[in-house]
Parts: sequence; C-alpha cells; structure tokens
Amino acid sequence: MASLKDIRARIESTKNTQQITKAMKLVSAAKLRKAQNNIVNMRPYALTLRKVIADIAVTNKVTHPLMETKAQVKNVLLVVISSDRGLCGAFNSNINKFTENYINENKSKLEKIDFLFVGRKAHDYFAKRGIKAVDYITKLDKDISYELASKVANRVMNDYLEGSYDEVRIIHNEFKSAISQSVVCETLLPINMELSAFNTEAEQTAAFSVDMIFEPAPEKIVAQLLEKHFDLQVYRTMSESVAGEHGARMSAMENATNNARDMINKLTLTYNKLRQEKITTELTEIVSGAEALK
Repeated sequence: MASLKDIRARIESTKNTQQITKAMKLVSAAKLRKAQNNIVNMRPYALTLRKVIADIAVTNKVTHPLMETKAQVKNVLLVVISSDRGLCGAFNSNINKFTENYINENKSKLEKIDFLFVGRKAHDYFAKRGIKAVDYITKLDKDISYELASKVANRVMNDYLEGSYDEVRIIHNEFKSAISQSVVCETLLPINMELSAFNTEAEQTAAFSVDMIFEPAPEKIVAQLLEKHFDLQVYRTMSESVAGEHGARMSAMENATNNARDMINKLTLTYNKLRQEKITTELTEIVSGAEALK
C-alpha cells in the first residue's frame, strides 16, 4: 500500500495537471469563439456565390471543365484534414478510421488514390502504414488564411484540369457545435452546380433573365467565379476542421479536469483514512504501553 507521502505527492501532481487542463480549456474556448464566428459569417457568402454561378450557368447554358462530371472515375485525389496536435479526444482517430474505410471500400474500384494531407496527425498515421502523400501541410490552426486555402486550391485545380484526377474529394470534421463534430466526405471537383442541389424552391429559382446582357461574357464570369468558389470551399473546410479541433479539445480538457477532480477527491479520502488508521494505531500503542507499565 502507498505511504502517506506518496499519496500526498500524487494529490499535488493531480492538482497541477488539473490547472493545466483547465487553462487549456479556456484557451480552446477563446479560439473556438473566433473560429465559429468565421464560419457563421462565411456560410451566407458561400451559398450566395454558388447560387449566382448556378443561375448564370443554367440561364445561359454555360459549361466549364470544373463542372463536367467524368463518365468513369478511375483516379481520385483525397484531401484529408486533421490536426497537428493531440489532446482533442477522438478528433483525429475518427478522421483516420473514416479514411481507412474509404480506402478499403474503393481501392478495388479505382486505379489510383493519391493523398494530400493537411495536418501532422493523419500524415504520420498513414506514413507508418506505407502511404505517401503528394503534398503535406502543417500548422493549419496557426497559419489558416484565405491565401493558404487559395494556394492549395490552385494546386489541386491545376492537377484536375490537366487530367491527373477524375475526382477530388475532401475528408474533414464538420463543425456542428462546441461538443459535436462529424466526419464528412465531400466532392470538391467536379463542382455540382445543378439547381436540384439547393435546398429550397426559392434557391432553385433562377435570378437572372435569359435576355440579360453580361459584360464580360457569361463564360468568363462563370470561369472566374468558379475559381473563387473553389478557393472558398477549401477555405471553408479548413475553417470547419479548425473550429472542430478547438471544440473537441475544449470538451476533452473539460472531461480531463473533471476526472482530475474526482481523482483528487478519491486520493484525499484514501489519505484521510490512512492517516486516521495511523493515528489510531499510535494511540493504541501508547495506551498499551501505559497499561504495561502499571
């Protein structure tokens, strides 16, 4: 059985750990608030931009390589977004398991699956399993910006337009709330601009007249807006992942803080019991000795 000194040391150590987890929770909560506001402000703009492109494309019968669905999908680029750091619960393990399942289900159907990893955890996990990435990006939570997303999007878009891939899909944690994130797999390319993809009838209604004159031509407008839309989608998925990471870490640190409190209570109870037993034993020995001297 542990001595009183050992239990006292464990209590102090657990208290120090509790202070660290409590501080990490507060830091993640502050970062989450900023990331959540970024996502909320971005979604209306992304939806409106997509609707404008769909309206112009449908009313003017505009086509573009980024919107053309391939007859057969043989080569796929898989963009996997994870975090660089741990201590965020099952955030990264869910991404890794989902990606592994996707590989097992589709490796027999596809000729080639390439990987672009955003985040150290997914890269290291699959590197140990012999999977090499075409590119690897770290420090997403610190360096996230529209410029970074645009750089990644341009690289992916150029590979797609050159015919290296028939489809580009992205796996990431979608932010639901501070305590809820779900792994999703979205098709980035080709871009789905069918009006049926929108949710409501109001969104499906074309806003532009067929007789409207565009300057420059509708084809140039759609081409420029498609590139901006693709950049925005990559930036949105990165922002969703960063917000989900902060939410997962906040929840994990809250659970760790609560567990540390419960452990301190149990250790304190054990310490008091052992201390009381020791005092009782010493008193018994003193009384016995006094009786023996009589």
